[in-house]
Amino acid sequence: MSRSVETGSVLSPVTADDVDLAVRLAVGILRDAPAQGWGGKAGSLEWDCWETAEHVANDLFYYAVQLGPQRPPLDTHVPFALSRTRPDGPTVSLFADRDAGPAGLVQVLEACGALLVAMVRTTPPRVRAHHGAGVSDPEGFAAMGVVETLVHTHDLAEGFGLAWTPPSALCSRVLARLFPQAPGGADPWLTLLWATGRAELPGHPRLTTWRSDSTPRS
Repeated sequence: MSRSVETGSVLSPVTADDVDLAVRLAVGILRDAPAQGWGGKAGSLEWDCWETAEHVANDLFYYAVQLGPQRPPLDTHVPFALSRTRPDGPTVSLFADRDAGPAGLVQVLEACGALLVAMVRTTPPRVRAHHGAGVSDPEGFAAMGVVETLVHTHDLAEGFGLAWTPPSALCSRVLARLFPQAPGGADPWLTLLWATGRAELPGHPRLTTWRSDSTPRS
């Protein structure tokens, strides 16, 4: 169990259902994104909207496969090859087929989300696997998948000029799991944007660097 940064109350752990919800909400808004906007910048990122959505799909895939081996490595990631299409683009293991268009890209995102949902749902809680923010457990990988989906959908929504506000309870759970030192008292979604360097909070300027804590909680 984790404590809410907003109220101090005990929260339920982050689950596969939370990953499923985050991905479904993201897919829902991206299906309505204008086709001509996928080559534009995603919010404050240096990536375009296509690259950003592809990055989210890769994150979800990456988190899922870390939990896959019978003995997950603890000192480095499962060695899928990484590459990028341009020097400033995201580093990825898989690419969506450009000929399939935005609908195909969104389908790739949805499929990678389903992989993480399945792995979190079926992996025993005692399993540990490598992550750069700390060796983690299935709940930690679920929480990281939710955060990546929520905040990058924010970037995408900014790029497309769409409204995007995920559920407060979902934001509170991942804040408590990954950002236990985040300030309390503010809206959980705004606090999550602050914790990931995308917004200011009263008395807390926008972060220029940020890092989550994926280590298991008691």
